[in-house]
Amino acid sequence: MALVELLMPKLGESVTEATILEWLKKEGDHIEEEESVLRVATDKVDSDVPSPYAGRLVKILYPVDAVVGILTPIAQIETSSSNESTATVIATTVSTVEKIPATNAVQTSSTSNPKDERFYSPLVLNMAREEGIGAEELARIDGTGQDGRVTKKDMVQYINNRKSTPTQETITVVVPAPQVQQEVVRPVVETKVTPQTASLPTIKAPLVVAGAQDEIIEMDRMRRLIADHMVMSKHVSPHVTSFVEVDVTNMVLWRNRIKATFQKREGESITFTPLFIEAVVKAIKAFPLINSSVDGTNIIVRKNINIGMAAATPSGNLIVPVLKNADHKNLIGLTKEVNDLAKRAKAGQLKPDETQGGTFTLSNVGSFGSLMGTPIINQPQVAILATGSIQKKPAVLETEFGDVIAIRHKMFMSMSYDHRIIDGALGGSFLKRVADLLEAFDPTREI
Repeated sequence: MALVELLMPKLGESVTEATILEWLKKEGDHIEEEESVLRVATDKVDSDVPSPYAGRLVKILYPVDAVVGILTPIAQIETSSSNESTATVIATTVSTVEKIPATNAVQTSSTSNPKDERFYSPLVLNMAREEGIGAEELARIDGTGQDGRVTKKDMVQYINNRKSTPTQETITVVVPAPQVQQEVVRPVVETKVTPQTASLPTIKAPLVVAGAQDEIIEMDRMRRLIADHMVMSKHVSPHVTSFVEVDVTNMVLWRNRIKATFQKREGESITFTPLFIEAVVKAIKAFPLINSSVDGTNIIVRKNINIGMAAATPSGNLIVPVLKNADHKNLIGLTKEVNDLAKRAKAGQLKPDETQGGTFTLSNVGSFGSLMGTPIINQPQVAILATGSIQKKPAVLETEFGDVIAIRHKMFMSMSYDHRIIDGALGGSFLKRVADLLEAFDPTREI
């Protein structure tokens, strides 16, 4: 007999901890090798944790809803392998990864460094939201966790100190306007100043009161995470959105002509999404700054082109699986991967790493019947493209015999981009390049 420790596995790049959602086994249960023992959640995706050994679950070390760091022991399993020593063995589901040593050292204040790339657990984000702590204030909290991460203990201590520290009084200033026929008083201006955000006004959500007949539905965990991420994105990046209308008639007619043959030969249905991704990849190569991130005052231009695509989950929320190195795949490869990721997203079967590392995102709002949209940037990316529904419209065409009106397949595209580094000329030029590529689609293309 040997006693081994099941560790919280590494669940993708930049993920340092996970929340335990459910124990699928209870103490005393037998576990087969590679059988799922528990289900965990990160800010990206839910995932099952399998056991690398067969044996009996002796002890569960953390309860449901606990937030646990990666490579931390979460359970003990008794194995029957005669080759194992009776000493405790550290077993991890991630090969060649060593356990990260814990540290009690308090990190230096981040106030002098406005850049903040730390991971915040759902628990910490919920505490911040409940206390009205914004992103900039959160970035100034000293973290004692691994890599300076803010823990629950840090938040409790900070909130207690914050409540005990007196803030400056609210100043109400009433400025009268010049006398005309009667005295007119200008609107009251209120300024709230706290020690943490001395130069910024306090921003709080409006008070909402539910009526007697209203239904109150609590957001699920994924919706709360999405809400936090969207608010953060709008706070971090000044958003600008450009629009263009595209004539995709050649692409539509080509797909209609080949889709039955493609299905029979490849065993896959071909949608418009891989065609859009193919055009986006070509445009990124012409305008590489679109494929970048902002790090303080530095611009990081990504060499890998990893395209995220928004997909629906069983709960109705959206998740963004990522096609890694999309520029290395042909149309058939893109189609197969798009279909696979979309299928597993709907079934809730995506792996954590499959939602990480995106450098540009595509959102097909047309699949919901929308003509166009103003998408929110998926941080830390700097741009996101939305494709609207394709509709038949009368359009003016120039021919050698003069202008004619014809029925064409038209679609609106919109792109939101980070105005800190992408101005209207670059954003508009990129969007126009994608449109030109789609309009120039070869209707005689072979598959």
